[in-house]
Amino acid sequence: MFERRVVAAWAAFGGIAAVSAALVWRRPEAQRLSDLHIYYGAAKFDGPLYDYVAENGGPFTYPPFAMVLFRPLSMLPEATLGALWLAMTCVAVIAIARTVTRTGPGTADCAAQNGNGRLRGWLDAHGGRGLLVAGIASALLVSAPVQSNLRFGQVSIFIVLLALVDAGQVVPARFRGVLVGVAAAIKLTPLLFVVYFLVARRYKDAARAAGAFVVCAGIAAAVMPGASVRYWSGTIFQTSRIGDLASLGNQSVHGMLLRIGLDAGTLPVVWAALIAAICGAALLRARRLHLGVLSGPSDRDRTGAVVLQGEPVRAAVLVGCATVAASPVSWTHHQVWTVLAAMLLVAAEGAWHRVAGVTLLVVMTVSLGVALRGIAVYPGWQFMLENARSLGLVAVCVAGVGGVVVAGMPRFRAARRVAVGVAVALAVLALTPLPAGADPTFKAYQAADLTNPRYFYFTGAPAAGEPVAFAVRREKTKVRVNGVVGAEVAGLRYTSAPGGAARVIPLLEAQPGRRTFSFRSASLTHGRLEALDAAGQVKATFTHLQ
Repeated sequence: MFERRVVAAWAAFGGIAAVSAALVWRRPEAQRLSDLHIYYGAAKFDGPLYDYVAENGGPFTYPPFAMVLFRPLSMLPEATLGALWLAMTCVAVIAIARTVTRTGPGTADCAAQNGNGRLRGWLDAHGGRGLLVAGIASALLVSAPVQSNLRFGQVSIFIVLLALVDAGQVVPARFRGVLVGVAAAIKLTPLLFVVYFLVARRYKDAARAAGAFVVCAGIAAAVMPGASVRYWSGTIFQTSRIGDLASLGNQSVHGMLLRIGLDAGTLPVVWAALIAAICGAALLRARRLHLGVLSGPSDRDRTGAVVLQGEPVRAAVLVGCATVAASPVSWTHHQVWTVLAAMLLVAAEGAWHRVAGVTLLVVMTVSLGVALRGIAVYPGWQFMLENARSLGLVAVCVAGVGGVVVAGMPRFRAARRVAVGVAVALAVLALTPLPAGADPTFKAYQAADLTNPRYFYFTGAPAAGEPVAFAVRREKTKVRVNGVVGAEVAGLRYTSAPGGAARVIPLLEAQPGRRTFSFRSASLTHGRLEALDAAGQVKATFTHLQ
């Protein structure tokens, strides 16, 4: 019976993997494995590495050591490499699932054995660890971050695996820290694990990680001296090369602040202060998890003796979440750490933890900003939905992967107070009119865009007595409005929702005597378009734009 359940679970994983790979392969060639195409093209490029730009407009953005590793793979035909990359991504998902469920302190399996009695009993009755690994691997595979890794052919899933098995103490003690150093040489964000090693008193691991990072960078400098000098002297600071950092795909704290609309002078100060607080809290909690610091009576045995049991995997996941929060750029494919945190919360003791974990899993699988945009009456509510992954990530870093326990306070009372505080804070945020920059989907098009038929498609004219005529086109994540105005209209402005700031819509001279406009928004459900005369008075209002 047990074996049949385990076989069925792995068959389900295989089915999900096959469907996911098929969906990737059915995409148009220009959109299939687009990041992998960038790596491949950069490896074949004869010119300076950081001058390369792929056909899809993407540059190579990683440190030179990443290219040192990738060039041997580029000897394969690109289609063969693509199929191999998809298979390796699925294998990495299984390896990550095995790591977070391995028998030992700080894992989901350990939580099931020692903390969550119901989960332990259910596992004992239904197939044990094999079923748990298959279930977590399947849940990982359907999450948005892993699907994004598959769709783009991303390296992020392998960075997570290297850092997790190293910081989670899966590798032998004499090698710990090396994989983190290698991962950081491929992508810089794992360098935060070196700080964690120091905070957790893992001084030898920190030294090995730093040493491995320097060695890898040195190898890259020997093989690619020009690219290394250019990267470390300038390219490393050019985050704008990576894309539009204010877009919803960037769910880092920095991205969320950009979407709020902070000015260029205030943003760096606010961001640095928030990151210091968020990462400081995460590192201290991770240190406590690793060292097994006494937190209450539950850490004593029946005789009253102190029992300290470190939880390195949970600590590693928490630090991984901090790397996502701290990085200026955290696209969806970087956010595998948040999914792992959600799974550890589901496996933790206590109903509050499980509810929080399930909620976070939903957030990391469904784009709430798209799914619920029709009910976003207030800009603050829409902002909260669009930044749900950022907010959940910050909550994990601050509250930890096992929930909040206040010393000397019963767990239920502590959890209840925290939940009430979070609910109040979210309610205030949802009802607060945010600056115009809080709606990152909105964009009003300029004269340089007039030749793009995707933005300017309306060919009609206002009817007699009508100041404005327009047409609406709906896409998966946005709605576009394009139209023309009569001679009596001197300006247009648009408000996304009640309480939001009005946005000026440029009037563009497409042809002599014909003025046009075009803009996009996440939803027009609560939108309000106003036509103004020369005196600035409202001449016409349109509220049912759908």
